[in-house]
Amino acid sequence: MDIKQKWTNSIKTEAKRLGFLSCGVSKANFLEEEAPRLEKWLKKNMNGEMSYMANHFDKRLDPTKLVEGSKSVISLLLNYYPEESQNEDSYKISKYAYGQDYHHIIKVKLRQLQEFISEEIGEVNGRAFVDSAPVLDKAWAAKSGLGWIGKNSNLLTQQVGSFYFIAELIVDIDLEYDHIVTDHCGTCTACLDACPTQAIVEPYVVDGSKCISYFTIELKNELPNEMKGSFNDWMFGCDICQDVCPWNRFSKPHNEPLFNPNPELLSMTKKDWEEITEDVFQKVFKKSAVKRTKFSGLTRNIDFLK
Repeated sequence: MDIKQKWTNSIKTEAKRLGFLSCGVSKANFLEEEAPRLEKWLKKNMNGEMSYMANHFDKRLDPTKLVEGSKSVISLLLNYYPEESQNEDSYKISKYAYGQDYHHIIKVKLRQLQEFISEEIGEVNGRAFVDSAPVLDKAWAAKSGLGWIGKNSNLLTQQVGSFYFIAELIVDIDLEYDHIVTDHCGTCTACLDACPTQAIVEPYVVDGSKCISYFTIELKNELPNEMKGSFNDWMFGCDICQDVCPWNRFSKPHNEPLFNPNPELLSMTKKDWEEITEDVFQKVFKKSAVKRTKFSGLTRNIDFLK
């Protein structure tokens, strides 16, 4: 076994030990296929008011501009599929936001993995990313053999579906690279057919400015009247295109206690949500990603759904 293989195997073993679902590695080079795709998407204003998506175009496509001398992108998946879902008679929040904010939880795990790499291999320069910097997470995960980009533009994996977070370590050492997996969407159009706002404008292309997640989380202004009645009771995010995906039949509950929801969240009814106070909001969503929309944003969304 050569040294690259040895290092790669030990990194993957440690990633598993830290609770990651899977770990894949790809060469840190320019994302040639993604460049025209991203440019076209931005030109059509499919990022809506998410102007940050147009920033750092070069960095999004070239990891060596983020980490000098980088040679490998280590992609990691962390499962967030919950054991229990919300009450049937409830306004809904995306499953990823049930527990504590994933950014902090994953950052801790990534730091531990970085420390392990330094102890195991020696001084390695690198940076950890959890969708907070201009990194095309899904493209790197697909290049690292962790799944394929589906028609709903999410990363899909045969064995586990798509209810997981993606994170990366970009490092300046050569490792053994994984192979891209084939697309297994076939002729299925479940996600396109189910999207109530027709945000999936064609297979593999999502107009971000039409997505329920965009309206309920990113959009800071008033919600557009023409969308009234088409949110299917989603008040924060939306999981429809994942819920209907046949590959998510294979989703298994996560084993990360910090992703477990406040029990109150699961039992609240529509009436409870309509009467929510700021105190209850702070209690139910303590340390949650839902805080991003603030109390005022969540109540705006609930009023829109009534």
